[in-house]
Amino acid sequence: MNDTRKRRPTLQDIADRVGVTKMTVSRYLRDPDAVAEGTRERIAEAVEALGYIPNRAPDILSNATSRAIGILIPSLSNQVFSAVVRGIESVTRPAGYQTLLAHYGYDPAREEEQVASLLSYHVDGLILSDSQHTERTRKMIATAGIPVVEIMDFPEEPIDMVVGMDHRAAARAMTEAMLARGRTRSVYLGARLDVRTRLRMEGYYDAMQAAGLEGRHLLTGDASTFTLGGDLLDQALARWPDLNGLFCTNDDMAVGVILRAQARGIPVPQQIAVAGVNALNIGRAISPQLASIVTPREAIGCEAATLLLARLAGQTVTRQIHDIGFTLFEGESLGERALT
Repeated sequence: MNDTRKRRPTLQDIADRVGVTKMTVSRYLRDPDAVAEGTRERIAEAVEALGYIPNRAPDILSNATSRAIGILIPSLSNQVFSAVVRGIESVTRPAGYQTLLAHYGYDPAREEEQVASLLSYHVDGLILSDSQHTERTRKMIATAGIPVVEIMDFPEEPIDMVVGMDHRAAARAMTEAMLARGRTRSVYLGARLDVRTRLRMEGYYDAMQAAGLEGRHLLTGDASTFTLGGDLLDQALARWPDLNGLFCTNDDMAVGVILRAQARGIPVPQQIAVAGVNALNIGRAISPQLASIVTPREAIGCEAATLLLARLAGQTVTRQIHDIGFTLFEGESLGERALT
């Protein structure tokens, strides 16, 4: 059987077209100003005409740096992390660094595999979206000896640098905002059961206990969706018919709660107040507007990349933990504050 795959243009193809040596073409690709202006223009025209794609593998293998940053995110479908990546690339792209993206589905064993894969490409640094890793992951990173930034929350045992926010404090603040509106019989709804979901539940319980109230929760290991939010609303009402507030671990579930409540004729926020996390655009588009914790995702990505490139440039980063903070968008779904 004939191989019909199109052969990729090579350095020699460009050299033959221009009438120079392959070494001259290689020198041009590394530093265009290193060749004469006329030659530079002819090589540029040949590269464009042939559609040449540089092969970086030899450079990666022969040099100490790859000019590439590895990014691990738990989900490709979660728009929270698309904002993080956007923040990272707003810093890495102007600095001439490529980004290699891998996802691990919230599975530490899968993260271990992906870290091994990224390290095999000699990435200059890693940005990790989780704070819990296998021992082998930690050992591989230590052996690689490259700078690492863990993002989103604050790990108990940081690998290197950390950029994130206090999810427990944020959840406590949102629960207090619900309590200020008389929502004393609220329920926390959690999904996926990752670190951040658990931290938010702890913050919810902190606020409820400080107010002398009993906290209540429903948890599932399923991935969060609009449908799941609606289903958990049904379950919560069946178990606690008197509930008057729902604090959801993210906006997907919170929006699902509002839509299901409206379908059931349950007024929000008059009967049930609803709060979420991440302040996604859909929460602003629905009515009532969803109250949510504003997580500074793009800022976290930007700061993580800035710290990583500073370390790669030989600069000293004196502070290990960088707290980006949070704000609350109280929207319309919490209702009016109670009169005091």
